[in-house]
Amino acid sequence: MRPIFEIALTGVAAVTMHPLRSFVTVFCLCSVLVPYAVGIAISQGIQWEAQLSIDHGADLYVSGLQFGKQAPIPLSAVAEVEAIEGVTSVVPRVVGGVLLGKEQVSAVLVGLPADSGTHELIVGSEFARRLELKVGAFIPPFYTSDRGERISKVVGIFHADAPFWQSNLIFTTLDAANHIFDQTQLVTDLLVDCRSGYGPHVRERILRDVQVTNADDNQRLRLRVVTREDMQALLPRGLLHREGLFNLHYVLLAVASILVVLVTSGLGLAERSREIGILKATGWQTDEVPLRSFSESLVIALTGALLAVLLAFVWLRFINGWWIAGVFISDAGASPTFTIPYRLAPTPVILTVVLSIVITMTGSLYSAWRAAIATPSSVMR
Repeated sequence: MRPIFEIALTGVAAVTMHPLRSFVTVFCLCSVLVPYAVGIAISQGIQWEAQLSIDHGADLYVSGLQFGKQAPIPLSAVAEVEAIEGVTSVVPRVVGGVLLGKEQVSAVLVGLPADSGTHELIVGSEFARRLELKVGAFIPPFYTSDRGERISKVVGIFHADAPFWQSNLIFTTLDAANHIFDQTQLVTDLLVDCRSGYGPHVRERILRDVQVTNADDNQRLRLRVVTREDMQALLPRGLLHREGLFNLHYVLLAVASILVVLVTSGLGLAERSREIGILKATGWQTDEVPLRSFSESLVIALTGALLAVLLAFVWLRFINGWWIAGVFISDAGASPTFTIPYRLAPTPVILTVVLSIVITMTGSLYSAWRAAIATPSSVMR
């Protein structure tokens, strides 16, 4: 065991004996691993925030369907759902898109039951920054309604500790949302909370017993009930698809980086070949040369992975995922205007270390084995 340990130490020493070669190899690793770690960290951060939103959301989401598309449901359905055994609360909600400002910045308006005054808005901090809004600011009418247009007042700003998809949210009262969207006694969906274990029963009763009709033609609407488990199954699908495409492109890049490491680690370098030839001539066995190369490559791989993780943290924390964020978040652009979520540990760190070891070992052990099986005289020429 001691000889193996001593051979491994010579490999560690070889890292400092050839600083230029080690630096170039670590540089090649970082150029591949840093964008990979940043991308995986952003993907993990999005999935984490999606999971938090689901965990803190309602047990059931009830919406209407007409011709297979979502349709508003009358506010009177709240009483029918509340009467079902096991239901603890029903919150009606209005959700719709609006455009504000001279640049027509898109936002999502959410109306919820509240006792505050009409046409009072609570906006996200990033949205407020883009439109230069402060608490107490007034927003001219940004909609058209048969019931008239009114000036809205900003009464609150929620900050960046909310999930990133709330950066363009605007909260208001249910009545104000109905006024803005020119609807009466209609909501887009109901948020239903149930007692523990009653979720399946309540879902079945809603689909079977609750009857709602379309306000325009008095035709019956079908109801769709989405459970928390359904949300958990549906939300990550698009995220995992983007992550899969990202990984596929990086597999191709990893193959190219292996070829680069083959060159930087010694394939075709006379100096590297002569070094191994001298070792063989002084009594080193064929199987000892790859062991020495393995320990050298392991040190380089771990150094490259550690440096890549540190640079990835800087990229995420101080540059806000510039350029890569747009791969995972639609409309984020090259330079996101909101704080990008990320989780750099443990999965991104583990994947970065594993990929670094695979690239380095694949690129260096072959060249070491090729020189080790040759005769000392042939590799020292």
